[in-house]
Amino acid sequence: MFKVTLDDAQVQQKLQELAGKLKDARPLFKVIAGILESQTEENFAAQGRPHWVPLSAATVKSRMKRSKGGSVLKILQDRGILAGSISADYGSDYAMVGSNVKYAAIHQFGGTIHHAARSVRVRLRTDKQGNLLRQGDKGNSKNLAVFAKDRHKQARETWHTTGAWQVNIPARPFLPFYGSFDNATLQPEAQNTILDAITELLNHAAR
Repeated sequence: MFKVTLDDAQVQQKLQELAGKLKDARPLFKVIAGILESQTEENFAAQGRPHWVPLSAATVKSRMKRSKGGSVLKILQDRGILAGSISADYGSDYAMVGSNVKYAAIHQFGGTIHHAARSVRVRLRTDKQGNLLRQGDKGNSKNLAVFAKDRHKQARETWHTTGAWQVNIPARPFLPFYGSFDNATLQPEAQNTILDAITELLNHAAR
């Protein structure tokens, strides 16, 4: 799980003011942790606040093909793994929200994924004469070979080399803050909700 420490001056001031009036601050940070988690869920539902960079045409096409012409799933919710991995925690002096998915950070902050060149073995099925078998005899299928499994004895094996390539991932901040590891700021919706909760607890503590 990646870790980012937020230093929001307005929220910190209110927290210190309230913490000074509480014997146990855990209930306070429990509320804040719940807010952070719910704000994250709302970011997924809204596909970003503000809206995330749209999916590329290639990604939309791929998803349409997999869904056989059905609707394109929401951004960052292809299989629901990332959205389902969000969890929150709290203690006597902290509240946190995050994900343990290994690709969470690059979606939050954006970045470039570098793929090294590699060689791939390809086995294609053949007939007894060594001719490649085809997936069909009409249209494009007659030009498509049939991949062979290890149990297939009649096969032609070749190696293909793929050059180095990279993928640029735009930042789509799903956690309720913007910025980098070193300089992160709560998004307005999260900040306002947390401040409202702290103000309500301050009023309650003053009674």
